[in-house]
Amino acid sequence: MTSANSLRSVTNYHAGAAAEQSVAHWYSRQGCHIDQMRWRGKGGEIDLIVQDGGELVFVEVKKSQSFYHAAQSLSRRQITRIIVAAGEYLGTQPMGTLTPSRFDVALVDKVGQVEVLKNAFYGD
Repeated sequence: MTSANSLRSVTNYHAGAAAEQSVAHWYSRQGCHIDQMRWRGKGGEIDLIVQDGGELVFVEVKKSQSFYHAAQSLSRRQITRIIVAAGEYLGTQPMGTLTPSRFDVALVDKVGQVEVLKNAFYGD
């Protein structure tokens, strides 16, 4: 039983990493610069931190069978964790919390297509 759980965990890790890489390529094609991948702070992890012009974008990547299921898997608890981690990251920036920023959710379906929901939630 444990080995099956370990195998599933490794498979999920690699699937998540591949989804994050696909999303990073999507942002790069839009002319954005990838600042960080899987940034980890005391408050949690942010999948991608992207520079989009003068705006810092905190991206949560969700992968599932469909865009709908991927979107449904984002919980209120995860949103709170991302906002807390983003606040911590903004504390490292010259303008701090005054840094122009937004939160995107990038959805990846079972065939690897990417759909990005810009400004998906607010840190207020």
